[in-house]
Amino acid sequence: MLTTIPKAELHLHLEGAMTPALVRDFAKRNGLTLPDDIYDDQDRYIWGSFPEFLASFDKASAAIRTKQDYADLTYFYLTEQAKVGALYVEIFCSPTHAADCGLSFDDHLEAVVDGIDRAEKDTGIIGRIIMTCVRHVGPEIAVKVARQTADCGHSHIVGFGMGGNESMFTQADFYPAFKIARDAGLGCTTHAGEVEGPQSVWDAIDKLPVTRIGHGVRSIEDPKLVDTLAKRDIVLEVCPGSNIALSVYPDYASHPLRKFYDAGVKVTLGSDDPPFFFTSLADEYERAQTQFGFSSAELIGLTRTALEAAFVDDATKAKLLAKL
Repeated sequence: MLTTIPKAELHLHLEGAMTPALVRDFAKRNGLTLPDDIYDDQDRYIWGSFPEFLASFDKASAAIRTKQDYADLTYFYLTEQAKVGALYVEIFCSPTHAADCGLSFDDHLEAVVDGIDRAEKDTGIIGRIIMTCVRHVGPEIAVKVARQTADCGHSHIVGFGMGGNESMFTQADFYPAFKIARDAGLGCTTHAGEVEGPQSVWDAIDKLPVTRIGHGVRSIEDPKLVDTLAKRDIVLEVCPGSNIALSVYPDYASHPLRKFYDAGVKVTLGSDDPPFFFTSLADEYERAQTQFGFSSAELIGLTRTALEAAFVDDATKAKLLAKL
């Protein structure tokens, strides 16, 4: 494990960071009975297709019920990453998921901030928040989330993004939400080019005020798009382990991470929903070296790209870059 390489992560869904052990802990604490089909006897989440993964994600997330759960989950993830050399993590937080668990926007935010602050105090790792809307829930809820995010103005919230089922609605449908976020000074990113093809990435970069794309790997199918991403300095938040687990690519030999890098597209490494996809941030860095041939210097370069593309304030960014 490359623990000496400094790392940074821009693509991590908070609920997706919950291990089966944490699901059990939270369920016990909250007096909940878990369904039998969340994970197997080897503690591997059970799902087969992308819709089944989303259903599995929702079942596991249902164990979260309180501010303490969100605070503990945030603290757990960040402190674990600090152990393997991570300097900085941007966490995708979903007020929609929190509302499903019975928590208000403010309670959810306070809990995540508490986890971030405790982790920084104990380990030095810096965490920040990207508030996200859920695509398959629709544009109206996205506008509500964007307004709450913009009105709140908390210094730990640095960006706005969108996850969820890529096949529902269009990127343009969510422009009103992203405009609210951009006008509030937040960085913007959206998922595209994972389940859907290159056109979904064109739609994102042409219709939304984004400087980063979550995944974006299927851009490789369109050479003009690859060239455009490089010229516009659009950063791809690449999560190879997730792509393999979801059968976007059959194996690492087919995965385009190295091709993007060699073509001058800015790429970073993320773990997405690590226990669901049997991966971790450390695994992603290790595979970048063993499967894709990145040198240690190039891996540090990926971390530098992530820190430069991070939505965090300039003073914190400078402090982080100085650690490289």
